[in-house]
Amino acid sequence: MIDGRTVLAVVPARGGSKGLPGKNVLNVCGKPLIAWTIEAARASRVIDRAILSTEDEGIAAIARQWDCEVPFRRPDALATDEASI
Repeated sequence: MIDGRTVLAVVPARGGSKGLPGKNVLNVCGKPLIAWTIEAARASRVIDRAILSTEDEGIAAIARQWDCEVPFRRPDALATDEASI
C-alpha cells in the first residue's frame, strides 16, 4: 500500500523475444528468469497484488507454479515488438 491505496503490479512477459528467444523461461541461477521478477514483486513492501500478462502459455504456466496470478491471456496482437504495455 502507498498512502492507504492498494497497489497492483502488472508483470508483462512476452514470449516472442527476438534477442534471446524464450528468455523468460530460461534457467538463471536455478530458476526461470520470470520467477525472479515474480519474487521481487512479492517481496516488495508496497505491492499488494501482482498479476502476469502474457500471450505465452509456457510463461503463464511457470508464473502459476511460482504463485503468480495469470487472470487472462494477452491477445497476440498486443504481444508484438511494437505493442506497448
